Amino acid sequence: MHLLNLGILAHVDAGKTSLTERLLHTVGITDEIGSVDAGSTRTDTLALERRRGITIKSAVVSFAIDDVTVNLIDTPGHPDFIAEVERVLGVLDGAVLVVSAVEGVQAQTRILMRTLQRLRIPTLLFVNKVDRRGADIDGVLRAIRERLTPAVVPMGTADVPGTPDASFRPGVGVGALDGLDVLDVLDVLAEHDDELLAAYVEGRASAMSHSTLRVALIAQTRQALVHPVYFGSAITGAGVDALVTGLKELLPPADGDPEGPVSGTVFKVERGPAGEKVAYARMFSGTLRTRDRIPFAEGSQEGRITAISVFDQGTDARADAVPAGRIARLWGLTDVRIGDALGEPRKAHEHFFAPPTLETVVVPGPGTDNRRLHLALTRLAEQDPLIDLRHDEVRRETAVSLYGEVQKEVVQATLAEEFGLEVTFRETTTICIERPAGTGSAVEFNKKDDNPFLATVGLRVDPAPIGSGIGFRLEVELGSMPYAFFKAVEDTVRETLGQGLHGWQVADCTVTMTHSGYSPRQSHAHQGFDKSMSSTGADFRGVTPLVLVEALRRAGTQVHEPMHRFRLEAPADTLGALLPVLAALRAVARTTETRGAGCVLEGDVPAGRVHELEQRLPGLTRGEGELESAFDHYAPITHGQIPERPRTDHNPLNRKEYLLNVTRRVGS
Repeated sequence: MHLLNLGILAHVDAGKTSLTERLLHTVGITDEIGSVDAGSTRTDTLALERRRGITIKSAVVSFAIDDVTVNLIDTPGHPDFIAEVERVLGVLDGAVLVVSAVEGVQAQTRILMRTLQRLRIPTLLFVNKVDRRGADIDGVLRAIRERLTPAVVPMGTADVPGTPDASFRPGVGVGALDGLDVLDVLDVLAEHDDELLAAYVEGRASAMSHSTLRVALIAQTRQALVHPVYFGSAITGAGVDALVTGLKELLPPADGDPEGPVSGTVFKVERGPAGEKVAYARMFSGTLRTRDRIPFAEGSQEGRITAISVFDQGTDARADAVPAGRIARLWGLTDVRIGDALGEPRKAHEHFFAPPTLETVVVPGPGTDNRRLHLALTRLAEQDPLIDLRHDEVRRETAVSLYGEVQKEVVQATLAEEFGLEVTFRETTTICIERPAGTGSAVEFNKKDDNPFLATVGLRVDPAPIGSGIGFRLEVELGSMPYAFFKAVEDTVRETLGQGLHGWQVADCTVTMTHSGYSPRQSHAHQGFDKSMSSTGADFRGVTPLVLVEALRRAGTQVHEPMHRFRLEAPADTLGALLPVLAALRAVARTTETRGAGCVLEGDVPAGRVHELEQRLPGLTRGEGELESAFDHYAPITHGQIPERPRTDHNPLNRKEYLLNVTRRVGS
């Protein structure tokens, strides 16, 4: 028996959760098919998911196809919950990308397909809703080839589409290629197979055996070079049996040596009934057992496994161990976070999608306890590391980062239903960044001028290449003072750069320590350590923000706003109404292409204006406009008022205010 960890991905409303329910029924896990509309699905367990009819949290369910055990992961389709999809991708052996036969290829479909291809995850396509009025099989297949990938092999077609009697008629079977032109199959497979290419060029295609083509199809599918396409309906069950066969035969089994070193990845964290942390992990190597002590977070922490459950036959059951290839729920890892490696790190957790570019301030409702709200928000952020919380102790406010307005509604409902907390939100704003405009230096000397800290720190700030992050270097000798003081400076530098001159996070710069100095440990006879005369880490943590912001002030910073790359399809005769609106939203169309009665515009638009563009597009294009956008880059703000973000630190920009608020020596 082999394992397959399978992801189901799709644009919202393509029928992904319905397909999951149909699969569970087809393989005998459920007696009745769960309904999204009725709120009775197996994988959408949150009350909010069932009420809204959308998937918010990924869910795992297991079933068997003959000798193949499948761990199926149902993921959200709405763009606001893309972080959930991101975490699943790193644990998959294969995927099914669902496309609606009515709505066709959507913006989110393209984003998901590009990501699956970049990660080389073997993927089958399932064109759903062939029984719906308006189903366009040929049009959708053409759109898949044009907008997703030309490397597709239809495994058949749909008879009487657009009617309740629609059915799947196999063409390319696993054991046969009846009903489909061999040349069409060879045209796709030959691109990655020299032997098939030679047969195609030399006119020997008709002599190719079905078994040869079958072997090539399986091999290239498992290498993510080609993508078989199935047609069917999750509601009626048409085509699902063929898809199940494809899952078994075409997708690769999970690999990993159960006897090797323990290595796994945590892709989801939730709280159990007693508030305990439960980690969902995929094991890539070795075998993890209860009572094992396991390092995680790159070895910086260690925990003891107190309980394990593995997924099997539609549920999860307690087990003594979890071997390589399997997905399990783990108890006992109190401080574990999403993305942590268990045991030997396999690879660093990568972000496949852009971080959120919007944020809003959470406003507690009447009678809402601020401490309870803080704890609840912290737990939500714990389950979603791309939701960043900013606590302002001065204003007693908490801001939360978001992907979109729907996510804000979900956060609000989750706080009400799971924690009994009523909240509202302020207007959503865009999250900008700051980059140094030049080079700046500053220094504070121990026991000189009005420096109340027993520490000498000099820092220089230099711009760094875009995307390089924050670098910290030394121009002083490492042995010139205790290492703990250098570490205190570096840690404080990284923390302080969370808020630049305008309050935004500072990105892409190198900070170099140019001066260092300290007061050695002093003690009196018959007494212990005299900290009034000796430097401590607190001195270096206290003076570093003052030096760093002064260096930033001398370098200057420029605020950059997030920009989305957009692609807009609309009737050509609406272009005259579209262009002035795009200009008003500061969207710049880089290319404009006319295709018959339609046109395609591609360009850049500020992230903060995407929602307004989405709202106005139907009225401008008679409901025919289609917009897709995704974060692309940060661009400097060169016009209008520079946006400021309220500070949540002790404000080292104001020396007097800072010194009043920071614990310090009162002396000289």
